Amino acid sequence: MDVHNPATEAVIASVPVTPSVSPAVEAARAAQPAWAALSRAERAAHLGRLRDLLAAHADELAALITAEMGTPIGVSRKVQVGLPLTVLSTMVAHLERPLDEVQIGNSRIVRDPAGVVGAITPWNYPLHQTVAKLAPALAAGNTVVHKPSEVAPLSALRLHELAVEAGLPAGVYNLVTGYGDPTGAELAGHPGIDLISFTGSTVAGRKIAAAAAANLTRVSLELGGKSANVILPDADHTAAVKVGVANCYLNAGQTCTAWTRMLVHESRYDEAVDLAVAAAAKYVPGDPTDPATRLGPLASAAQRDRVLSYVERGVADGAKMVLGGADVPATGYFVAPVVFAEVDPDSTVAQEEIFGPVLSIIRYRDEDDAVRIANGTRYGLAGSVWAGSQEHGLAVARRLRTGQVDVNGGAFNPLAPFGGIGHSGYGRELGAFGYEEFTSVKAIQL
Repeated sequence: MDVHNPATEAVIASVPVTPSVSPAVEAARAAQPAWAALSRAERAAHLGRLRDLLAAHADELAALITAEMGTPIGVSRKVQVGLPLTVLSTMVAHLERPLDEVQIGNSRIVRDPAGVVGAITPWNYPLHQTVAKLAPALAAGNTVVHKPSEVAPLSALRLHELAVEAGLPAGVYNLVTGYGDPTGAELAGHPGIDLISFTGSTVAGRKIAAAAAANLTRVSLELGGKSANVILPDADHTAAVKVGVANCYLNAGQTCTAWTRMLVHESRYDEAVDLAVAAAAKYVPGDPTDPATRLGPLASAAQRDRVLSYVERGVADGAKMVLGGADVPATGYFVAPVVFAEVDPDSTVAQEEIFGPVLSIIRYRDEDDAVRIANGTRYGLAGSVWAGSQEHGLAVARRLRTGQVDVNGGAFNPLAPFGGIGHSGYGRELGAFGYEEFTSVKAIQL
């Protein structure tokens, strides 16, 4: 498989396709009992060494992700590498705490490893999405067979090298490379897999679940999103719009939690549109290796073309493009930032995940109307509420059908459960909830 740099379109690596996942699954099954038999402290030590090696190679990994994915180097350092380091640290800390077992009457409730985990990860946050599965799965005593995206597999290959260097026992972390079909499909449908953890599109998630169903394999899915940024009339609109635009355009809009729908009360709608245009205009597409760049290319030519087709559809459906069409570099898979106003909440650009730097600003009449629009898609992964008071924001946040909600710019919490409902999938990652996702519950009567 050729790997392209999306900013230069040059082939930067060629990765062999694994002919069959079976040897990796067999290695994982053979290694799992001994790995599970290690003490929590011993597994913590293994993960701690891996974390330390990742930290030592942080700049190298950030540059690698920028090369394979196009993320601006500043974001690669802070998010693409910084977040996985945090996740690894949280799992080490989790294992260092005493085991918490529940007693119910004469039953002791324990959590066993699920067994062998098949992890299939996407290209948009290649290292983070890998570590978000690998760290809790290993911490819980599972072994892992991992298939990274064919678009951006290089950081996963480097992670595997570092895992070997850290002394992780053979067979505990196994890497296979290939396309979603046949490699991903074979992994999802393999009878030697006990749990499949998948992050990617809703379309692919359906296929993963169907393949796993033949063996009644447990599945955890983190899929698409179409998150709403609800700005209430008494909110600080300057802050709400600025942060909202930044969230929407993070990683060139290739973020499943992106607040791509900005909901604004009709009394302050024009003000918000002006603020959004001014904020979005500062996201000038450019060289992702330049620390000053805020908007890099999309990950592939196919993704660029997909996003541009949605922009055309938005215009055809009557949305007003108040920003868009700016110059982009002649080489690379770039899309200039787009802001749509007067967007019908039932239109395609307001209902489907675009996965690019495209913001839709939607007008609402009152609070009930805002909640109705926010909940009016098939997705439910993330969202945001901005209000004059935290209490008011919390009250509206409780009404949103979604896995996570930020109130007045609340910071991302890597210890909180992460996942969605509806077409955004099921299951949770990160923190204690993410750890438990990779376990099975057993009751022992005494």
